[in-house]
Amino acid sequence: MNGAQLSFERVVVDAGVARILDIGRFELPAGLMTAVLGPNGAGKSTLLRVAAGLLATTSGDVVLDGRPATPGERRAVSAAVLQRPLLGRGSARRNAELGLRFARVPREQARRRSDAWLERLGVAQLAGRPARELSGGEAQRISLVRALVLEPRLLVLDEPFAPPDANTRGTLLGELRELLAQAPVTTLLVTHDAGEAAALADRIAVLDAGAVRQEGATADVFARPKDGVTARLLGYDNVLDPSDAAVLGLRTQRPVAFRAADLQTVASDAGNAQVVRSVPVAGASRVTVDAGHSTAVGICPELGGLRTGAVVDARLAIERCVEVGA
Repeated sequence: MNGAQLSFERVVVDAGVARILDIGRFELPAGLMTAVLGPNGAGKSTLLRVAAGLLATTSGDVVLDGRPATPGERRAVSAAVLQRPLLGRGSARRNAELGLRFARVPREQARRRSDAWLERLGVAQLAGRPARELSGGEAQRISLVRALVLEPRLLVLDEPFAPPDANTRGTLLGELRELLAQAPVTTLLVTHDAGEAAALADRIAVLDAGAVRQEGATADVFARPKDGVTARLLGYDNVLDPSDAAVLGLRTQRPVAFRAADLQTVASDAGNAQVVRSVPVAGASRVTVDAGHSTAVGICPELGGLRTGAVVDARLAIERCVEVGA
């Protein structure tokens, strides 16, 4: 089965007097993963629910394979994995088979298909365990099995890596990337985590206040943020005007964006910046320093020991900076 080709055409979603979504045109190319990235309240989950046929639009069309599709038609080709795994009573296997049972797939065929996907996701040993006893990471894997076993043409993922711990989350990311690389399914990933989007998605759309600010191939969007707001939503800690970037040794004609890890600070009496704030994090310090008329956030390898007002040598990894609005 081929991945679905889905597009939004002048789609508006209102809730009372509030406008939740207002999208002129937005496309999910067949067989690719598109990540929708944005802050809480941006309309990400609303967009996902519209795509999967779980919510009707106020106006506009959602086009499936070249023609406007009803919510029911979109539901028929979709499967969803939500932020919090919703598992019912019974075993992990029974939960994995649930969608197939609703689709009236014969019992033996449903068992073969679910067992194959349990094996692929490395959770075959959990098949007989009560679903309510699974850990967060185990439950999320079973949720993925329940969706993928349906062989959907559109897979929608709503913050699917939020519950597990950091190690489990990293493993799940890798597993899902490998699985989707082998499948033709069109995937919509909703997340507020720029790292997840960068790791998984072929394309990225940055959503803010219900509208798409920027979209395109993942590498292109990260390399060329449209504006400062978009850059920060993409995970860049700093956006500096050219005059402030010059304080840190970067000569440019445009604003630049960079991450805290790309600005290393070391205590030095002959430094080029002064500490405004220092916060211990993971064996180092996250340091805010002055940069002309604004401030920049960087990393100091010293845990503590940097007081407010201390002079530091702020070294910017210029090759990792990106121009904003280029």
